[in-house]
Formats: sequence, C-alpha cells, structure tokens
Amino acid sequence: MKKAYREFCREIRRLLPRERIITDPLQRVAIGSDASFYSLTPQVIIDVSNEANVRLILREARNRNIPVTFRAAGTSLSGQSVTDSVLVRLGRGWNRYHIYDNARRIRLEPGLIGGNVNRRLAGVDRKIGPDPASIDTAQIGGILANNASGMCCGVSQNSYQTLESIRLILADGTILDTGDDLSCASFRKSHAKLLERLSGLREKILADPDLAHRIRHKFKIKNTTGYSLNALVDFEDPLDIMAHLMIGSEGTLAFISSAVLRTVDEHPHKATALVFFRDMADACRAVPVLRQCPVDAAEIMDRASLASVDGKPGMPEYLKDLAPSVTALLVETRAKAPATLADQVSRITTALAGFDTVRPVAFSTDPFECQSLWNIRKGLFPAVGAVRETGTTVIIEDVAFPLAHLA
Repeated sequence: MKKAYREFCREIRRLLPRERIITDPLQRVAIGSDASFYSLTPQVIIDVSNEANVRLILREARNRNIPVTFRAAGTSLSGQSVTDSVLVRLGRGWNRYHIYDNARRIRLEPGLIGGNVNRRLAGVDRKIGPDPASIDTAQIGGILANNASGMCCGVSQNSYQTLESIRLILADGTILDTGDDLSCASFRKSHAKLLERLSGLREKILADPDLAHRIRHKFKIKNTTGYSLNALVDFEDPLDIMAHLMIGSEGTLAFISSAVLRTVDEHPHKATALVFFRDMADACRAVPVLRQCPVDAAEIMDRASLASVDGKPGMPEYLKDLAPSVTALLVETRAKAPATLADQVSRITTALAGFDTVRPVAFSTDPFECQSLWNIRKGLFPAVGAVRETGTTVIIEDVAFPLAHLA
C-alpha cells in the first residue's frame, strides 16, 4: 500500500469505528467486485452510516489526492462501483423516506431498495418512475447515480425527468439541498463561480443551434452515456442544471444523500399479450403502430431469445413449435378501471388486425398468466448466460435509436 493510502487509513481509523474499515486482502478481493464482470481490488473499503462520515472521508481523500468510489447495492452490470482506490459503501441506515403531497412526491435516502419503495406506494396506486430490471435489489443511490431505467419508464419517467430536488455532498464537503431555500441561498454565495461556469456552458451551447439541437435529439431517446448534458439546455437556473447533472453521473460529481422524486401512476388493472409475428421486420413495423395506442410496455424478442427459455419451468408449451423466423412482441397496457382497460385492449387488438400474426392476439388479465409472460422476457439474460462458453462472460448494453428507424 502506498504512503498516501497508509496515511489515509491511519487517519480514518482514528475517526471512524474500526469495524467499518476493511483492509484485509481477502475481504477486499471478495467485496471489491460488483455485479459486473470487471474486477478491481480496492485499497480500502469503508462503510458509512451518515453524512458526517462521508464528509470526513472526502476531506481526508482530498487532502491526499486519493480517488473515492461510492457503491449502493452494486447491481449495475457496467462496473460503475468497482475501484482500485477507496470504495465507500452505504452502511446500515440511509433508509428513511417521507411520502407527502398526497403521495405525489416522496423523499428517499440512497439505501432504500427501489422495489420496497414501490411496495410502500402501492396502496395509493403510485410508484417511482425508474424501473430497472434489478429494482428489487438496486438501491435508490445507484438508481439515481446511474439514471437507471427498465422496460417501462423510457425517457419520460426516469430519474432525470421525475427529480424534484436533491441533497448532495460535494468533494469539498459542502452540503447542498436544492429543496431547501436557505441551503440554495448559501450555496449561491459560497459557490458563485461554479454556478457562473454552469450558466456560461449553457449560454455557449445555446449560442450554437446545431449543438443545442444535437443534445436535445440525443436525449429524446434513452441515453445514459456520459453526463446528462441535456440539463444544460433543459434548465436555466444553474442549481437546476447542477441537480440534474448528478443524475447519471455515476457518483463522480457528488454523493447523493437524499432526493425528492415525483411519483407516477401505478394503475392496478393490467393486461398482457405475447404477440407473434412472421419475422423480425413485421414485428418492427408493428411497434410504431403500437406507439399510437395506450401501450405501457412493448418488448421485442427474436426466435433465439424465445428458444433460450423454451422448456424452462413456467414457460408456454407452444414456444417449441414456433418457426425459426418468428419474432414476438410482449405488450402490456394498464388502466385505473376494468372498463377502461377493456377499451384499451380493444384498441390495441384492432390496431394489430392488419398484421399477419402467427397466433391470435390474446390479452390476459390474470396476474399469474401475465407474470408467466413477463418471465419469458426476464429469463432471457440468465438463460443466455447459462449456456456461454467456459471462460467467457456476457456483456449487456442498450442500443438506442429513433423508433422510426426500427423497421
């Protein structure tokens, strides 16, 4: 261990309980990995339980020019929470929440699991917007820091779009709560130059119409590569710009200690259908048609994807009889009332009537059947991973492009 890290560890041990500081080589190797296939071994792992712990670590690391990486649940597959420097994990705590404004808003600490938050909101037919596949394990800190999203929220209900305010700890130890007027006023004075530079960046972008258009265009579709530059064109107040730059920043700009999100509807009535088309092109042509309908989710699966789950427990028997070119669309629609749901199903079925589907379009409202259909989609990644060659790994990334280009 280099001198700077030895000094850092010595000081941290003096200030924090020793049981929260891990320097044992074997433990560092074991704990250092996250859900990705990347492997780095941190020099030290520290569990933090409050803002004071975070500020202390950032101060000591800054004094020695030592990088710090934050980790919540560590469920991301892209390696955001591995490091060969200092790994800071959320310890016990960080799980307070407050629901208010008739459940239209919820304040969340970063250690809360996304699925648990939704279960607390389910009684009032609300949920948080972001819906990563790992929502039953992923924690709010990582969901926000990665701007994580899944099969339904798209770009209209992700963390960026539903963020009301955010509480941050910057590298210099400053705490900023954009939902607190006094905190904002103090920050405008203490960090005036930083805010001026953000405003200057915005003005520079807006002075270049082509660049501004390119940024807006890029973020009309799912885009979590790099920082959320759309904040520079979406907001005028530099504090709003700063708050939204944190979403998707992967912990590189600040530590997120809490956030207020606007909740979205969680309609209690749902209908799901697995629609089979003759080939991929036909399925792709159906997607723009479905976009004009009250569809909440549409997932495309080619024959190879369907074959990977064929024969698995709970999978439909008819999967094995499909032709090699068949492509499926998993379609779901949701509504507040059964009558509204029935009308939406009718509209979707009518819209698909012009396509030569392999099997009749049949929606189900039975929760067990709907879950069985979703299990096909959710089972794809583990099924593909299970048959990979020894010594290889599965890399999963989203490729996003305008819907008009799909077919």
